[in-house]
This record gives sequence, C-alpha cells and structure tokens, in this order.
Amino acid sequence: MKKMFLIALVFAFGLGAKAQDKPHIYNPNADAGAEITAAVKQAAKQHKNVLLQIGGNWCSWCIKFNNQVTADSALNTYMNQSYVVLHVNYSQENTNDAVMTNLGYPQRFGFPVFIVLDDKGNRLHTQNSEYLEEGKGYSKDKILGFFKAWSPGALDPKNYNKIK
Repeated sequence: MKKMFLIALVFAFGLGAKAQDKPHIYNPNADAGAEITAAVKQAAKQHKNVLLQIGGNWCSWCIKFNNQVTADSALNTYMNQSYVVLHVNYSQENTNDAVMTNLGYPQRFGFPVFIVLDDKGNRLHTQNSEYLEEGKGYSKDKILGFFKAWSPGALDPKNYNKIK
C-alpha cells in the first residue's frame, strides 16, 4: 500500500512539474486593447510598426514560431528593430472578442495569426502563418521575407519615389 501511495505521489508530482513547464507567452488576463494602445504609442516614438502575434499557450504552432524567432539571432534582431511585438491571447479563458472584431476577425486564419499595425494603429496586413510554414516548422526565409515586406522601411514612399 505504501508503495502504491509513493508511486501515485511521484506521478502526481511529475504531472505538476510538467504543467509548470508549459510556456506562458500569452497572458489570458491581459487587457489586449490597452496593451495594443500602448504598443502603438511605443511604435510611434521608436518609428516602428506593431506586430501582433495572436494565439495562445495551448497552440503548439504559436510556441514553435515564438521559439524560432527568439532563438534565431537574425530573425530576432530584424523583428525587434522593425516592430514593437505584442502577444495577444486567444483561448478558452479569453477570446478577446472586441479586439478580434476591431482587427477584422483574424482568428478565421487559425493560429498563430499575425497583424501588422502602423505607428498610428492602422491595420496594414493580416498574415496567415500557414504561408510561413515549411515541413514541420517554419521557414526562416519566409519569416524574414514577411518581416521585411511589412517593415516601416518597406512602406516608406521615400524608398521608391525618386524625384529629380
């Protein structure tokens, strides 16, 4: 009987430790609307765009994407030089309905889904993450291409209009 109790205790303790290892990239209790407003203000000061990464801690592809862009120095550097990054939660605990409505229902693309806002809060682009996938993960080249295509520099008319 003591042996069974000990095995059950070890098993329960192991499950508790495993649950603590679960990533907490997304905060279901956050006020997404207020956080987006703050990110837009920060972007305006820093001459950046805002990159909203919408998903949840339950989403393995959301975690894969976050792990790849934070672990890869080229992706991480470019992303942080061009964007104020904000993780917006979408889960059973909080679907952020008002925010999703204001952003044009991006959840229709699945998760993660990315929204690029300019430094005034205007939605510039909604990116379906499926187009960034390659095999069982994400393509570094596709991610970098996405980041570059929607960066402030790529959208600056001065980089295209050559008036003489």
